[in-house]
Amino acid sequence: MTDRPDQTEQTDQPDRHPVTGLDDVVHQRVRLGILTIAHQARRVEFGFLRTALGLTAGNLSQHLSVLEKAALVEIEKGYEGKRARTWLSLTPAGDRALRDEVTQLKRLIQQIEHGSSAPES
Repeated sequence: MTDRPDQTEQTDQPDRHPVTGLDDVVHQRVRLGILTIAHQARRVEFGFLRTALGLTAGNLSQHLSVLEKAALVEIEKGYEGKRARTWLSLTPAGDRALRDEVTQLKRLIQQIEHGSSAPES
C-alpha cells in the first residue's frame, strides 16, 4: 500500500486541466528519467543510472528511496563477481504510473498545440 493518491479520479474528468493529473512523485525530472530508463531496460544497474542522469550516488539514492517507498521500483542488491551491485526494476505500479504520467503530458501538449485555454473565471 502506498501514500500516493489514485490518479484515476483526476484523469476521468475531462473538464479538469491536465496538470491536475500529474503525479508529483513521478513528474520530478530525475524520477521521471529513472522510471523511463527502467521501463526501457527492464532491469538497470545503479551505476548506469548515475552516469546516464548525471547524478551523485547520494542524490540518486534519495530519488530511488522515494520511488521504492511509493512501490514504483524494486531494488535488488547483489554481487557481480566480487563487486557489490544494485539493480532496480519497474514494478507493475511503476509501469502504470509512468503510462499515466505520459498520458497526462500528452493531454497537456495537445491542449497547448490546439490553442485550448482554461475557461475564464
